[in-house]
Amino acid sequence: MKYLFSVVFVIIAFTLAFSAAAKPALRDNKAVTGGLIAVGIAIEIGEKCDSISPRTLRGLSYLNSLKETARRQGYSDAEIDAFVDSKAEKKRLEQQARNYLAAKGASGGAGDAYCKVGAAEIAAGTAAGRLLRQR
Repeated sequence: MKYLFSVVFVIIAFTLAFSAAAKPALRDNKAVTGGLIAVGIAIEIGEKCDSISPRTLRGLSYLNSLKETARRQGYSDAEIDAFVDSKAEKKRLEQQARNYLAAKGASGGAGDAYCKVGAAEIAAGTAAGRLLRQR
């Protein structure tokens, strides 16, 4: 019986170790960070372009789905909250959204460039485009 307990303990320990090792840091989770960047892109376009606005309820629903995705992948609420509350992570993701917009031709304060990028995102049906609407 003692041997069986030892074997079961070792199996459980290995299972926990490998499942923890298989889960990357939340900041490296492309599904979650990509979604957060899309939200940032939509917000930035909505702020800079008068003819395009963010779909607020759809955006909130999308954020909730990202949180649920993280939970299904094994992240705890504490891990998710720590990631979302991190000022450094927020700055990093905002910069990635701005870099994306700049690469598409929208940077600085030129509203027309943001409108052009926003219209292209909507037409292409990107994650950011689905969070926007033409006014």
